[in-house]
Order: sequence, then C-alpha cells, then structure tokens
Amino acid sequence: MASEEDKPRSCVVCGDRATGYHFHALTCEGCKGFFRRTVHKSTGLSCPFAGSCKVNKAQRRHCPACRLRKCLDVGMKKEMILSAEALALRRAKQAQRGARQAAEQLSQEQRALIQTLLGAHSRHMGSMFHQFVLFRPPEHLFTHQLRSPSLVPVQPLLRHFADINTFMVQQVVKFTKDLPIFRSLPLEDQISLLKGAAIEICHIALNTTFCRQTQHFLCGPLRYTIEDGAHVGFQKEFLELLFGFHAALRRLQLQEPEYALLAAMALFSPDRPGVTRREEIEQLQEEMALTLQSYIKGFCMRSCWACWLSSEALTVRMDTSSSTCRGCPP
Repeated sequence: MASEEDKPRSCVVCGDRATGYHFHALTCEGCKGFFRRTVHKSTGLSCPFAGSCKVNKAQRRHCPACRLRKCLDVGMKKEMILSAEALALRRAKQAQRGARQAAEQLSQEQRALIQTLLGAHSRHMGSMFHQFVLFRPPEHLFTHQLRSPSLVPVQPLLRHFADINTFMVQQVVKFTKDLPIFRSLPLEDQISLLKGAAIEICHIALNTTFCRQTQHFLCGPLRYTIEDGAHVGFQKEFLELLFGFHAALRRLQLQEPEYALLAAMALFSPDRPGVTRREEIEQLQEEMALTLQSYIKGFCMRSCWACWLSSEALTVRMDTSSSTCRGCPP
C-alpha cells in the first residue's frame, strides 16, 4: 500500500498534478508559469463575473483575474519571483557550477580520452559541412534562393549527394585514423568497424547542422530539406524516420564532446560483422559509454539527458544500413 508521500499531490490553485513548491505554494507547472507571467501585470485584470469564477484544471484559463486572486489567496508570493537580471545571473552561476562538477566527475584518463576524441573530431568533422559548397551544389540549395526542388533536374542533385557522401566518409576515416586506440586494433578489425559505423558517425556529426525550427540541415550557405531527399528517390517513410531521429537528438542540445563520444561509441561496436577482437572492442565501447555518462552527470541540470540515460538510448544506432538506398543525403 502506497504511503502518503508516494501519492500524487494536487495543485492548491487548480487541482492539477503538483510538481513542487513554487513561490511558497504547492502548485503545478501551469500555475507556476501563470503566476510568474501575470503577477506584475495584475493592474489590468478584471473579472466580468464579479470574481465568482471557479478555478480548476478545466477552467483555469477562462478568467486570469480569478486565477491570480486564488494564487495569492493560497499563499503564492510575488516577492519570490526573481527579476530577469537575477534569473540570468543565477543560471550563469548554475552553468559554471555544472562545468566544475563535470570536470570533477571525470577521472584523469577520461579527461585525456575526451581531449583526444575532441581534437580528432574538431580537425576532421567539425568544419566539413562548410565545404559542401565545393561539390557542385545545384542553385536551389543556396539559402537565398527560392526553393522548388521538384522543378530541378535530378541528376545534378544526385551527383552532389554522391560527392558529399564520399567526402563525409573520407572525413570519418581521417577521424578514426587520428585515434591511437583505433589504430592499435588489427587492420581487419579497423575495416570491419569502419564499414559498420561510417554512416552512423556521419549522421551523428550531421546532427550539429540540423535546425529543429525549420527541419532543415544548414551547411554553410546551403540548405537541405526533406523534399530534396524525396526528389532523388528516397522513400517518405525512411526520410520521416531520419528527420525524426535528428529532431530528437538535436533536442538534447549536445556539446561537441558529447557528439565525439557518441561517434566513438558507434565506432567501437563489437557486433560488427568480421570483428575478431570482440571482447577488446566491447571494453572500448564500455569505456566510451562510462566516460559519456560521467561527463553528463556533471551537467545534471540538463534533464533531457537524465531521461536519455535512464533509457537504452546510449546505444544510439542509426539503422540506415538496412536501407536499399546507396546515397546518404542530409
């Protein structure tokens, strides 16, 4: 039988599920936000029904005046709301504290590993998308152009996708060859790991260019859309899954060390066909995962990552290799 502490608590303003004490009262997120936005603008609020409106979950938006009055009646205090300047200062201090905590969470070996990965990632993956403009892009891809991919010949776009796909894979190879732990593996294992991980690493890196608002990839002066992929023959279902993956990953607001560690986790996957030192590679992947976990723990305020870690999502896997398509458009 659940104790009283385990039972869901209700917002004292509207009865919705409470998330904690906000401004000196037990409330839901909705009433917390409403109070923060409204309390300093209360002079213009009036109730057309003489202050008799019922404030509950279903009707709380009907009358701001009655809702605000109830917020105050149950004990919410406007003096507990931070000013914009104070809030910005507190967030800056929290970010600094988070950075210190992240460093404290990491061992000396883990810090060295991150520096190695980050150096290789920055040299070979960080700036490659700005070079897409060098590979004969059709005019409609430029951000200043009016877009109509359906009116553009398919062949130039296909050639461009083929060129940038080849270029990205070449950069992935350079990235991996810059890692001493990768070079220490037998050549046949290096080849097997690269064959299995190249496309995954490309998409992990490509995610840094994805704009969640527009659902476009912005690579220097070029802009790629889901319509471009459809125009060259990719199936709608595949593209929707691909763009959905990028939107979900981008929502986590990752930093470059996290992208580099995710790429390394994809690289050191012991289940790739042809791998001979499976146990050693599995240990390397676990090392990458534990380093990523330690890095993230230092930024525990980023609740999205806490949810990510509690799921099985650390085994990020792009199943693009199962597609029958040969190209790799953004």
